[in-house]
Amino acid sequence: MSPKFLRIAVVLGLLSAIGPFAIDMYLPALPSIGEDFKAGTSAVQMSLLIFFLAMGAGQIVVGPISDMVGRKLPLYGGLALFMVGGIGSALAPSIEWLIAFRFVQGLGASAGMAVPRAIVRDLHTGTEAAKLMSLLMLVFSVSPILAPLTGSLIIEGFGWRAVFWTVSGAAALATILLATGLTETRPVEERAGSSFGSALKGYRFLMGDRNFLGLTAIAGFAISSFFVYLSSSSFILIDHYGLSPSLYSVFFSINAVAFIGMSQLTGTLANRFGLRRVVRVAVTGYATTMVVLLAVMATGVDRLDVLAVLLFIGYGFVGLVIPTTSVLAMEEHGAIAGTASALMGTLHFAIGAVAMGVAGLFFDGTPLPMVAGIAICAVLSFTLAQFTLGRSREAVEAPAE
Repeated sequence: MSPKFLRIAVVLGLLSAIGPFAIDMYLPALPSIGEDFKAGTSAVQMSLLIFFLAMGAGQIVVGPISDMVGRKLPLYGGLALFMVGGIGSALAPSIEWLIAFRFVQGLGASAGMAVPRAIVRDLHTGTEAAKLMSLLMLVFSVSPILAPLTGSLIIEGFGWRAVFWTVSGAAALATILLATGLTETRPVEERAGSSFGSALKGYRFLMGDRNFLGLTAIAGFAISSFFVYLSSSSFILIDHYGLSPSLYSVFFSINAVAFIGMSQLTGTLANRFGLRRVVRVAVTGYATTMVVLLAVMATGVDRLDVLAVLLFIGYGFVGLVIPTTSVLAMEEHGAIAGTASALMGTLHFAIGAVAMGVAGLFFDGTPLPMVAGIAICAVLSFTLAQFTLGRSREAVEAPAE
């Protein structure tokens, strides 16, 4: 592996991690934010949900912009907006203001989600792209391992507002890394035919590409199961099981370790078995594990160790699903990589936001509604994989720009 390949993976991974970092550091603070603002659980969860919605919706705009003006300029703009939202969140006088600034922060984070995937497609396809994507996810996954623990330590020492000052500082560091560690991957001559008109044409084409939509939805429901876990886990693990914020952070990080470890096998397994077969096996293991977890919990077994073990196994399989489906979905759309990445990311977050919202309606402080939401997402991901990957398919050509 060349130093350049590794450097690109590190920079893209850190850029991608800025948004999740602002989620994962923030999770241990949810109960204390509710107490500080005298706000209910639903209002506090809204500050999380609105961030997801903004991060998803923003991608639909920033992706085509990156096709038109290059990859780096939208990343600079996104990081600046992220810092504005982070500082506003740190100074928020009420839960309503916090929700508003979290929306701004989410819009800024959308650039870090959409553009790095387009850069991967600019540089590589096939198994090389899968290797770069898995390395990117290795760096990206540092967030759910370190961020909750870091967040809990910051919250205990300085209060929840310090979390937002910290993530704003991380965005400033990412800006420096972007300037010094990454060259432009979308040359001027390739931008000539890109416009909002061609982006709309691209979106229409992609919305008619059942392979792209199917692969995107497989990953979308896999990611959504984690979103459901994100929105409820702090209340369940801290309030229901009685963990401290620090222990909660350790528990939360365990799932990220499984995700990281399995994602690093993507390139090796893809070389040996092919990307599509890896997806089929991964979604089967993922759905089976989560259905078993639901069945066990539904019988009345309410044990933290059972929850921990089965989530660890299930999210390990998700670590194979995400990079493989992303590479397969982008494979044929290099000419509109930014647009394709934007639509993929928006659909991922739209599916995730709906899953979080529905699961929140049934939240009762116990693990069962959360586990049911996770299992439903896993079964849907498995079902979509059978329809998308279980049939032969002719190549689809991207629209001319």
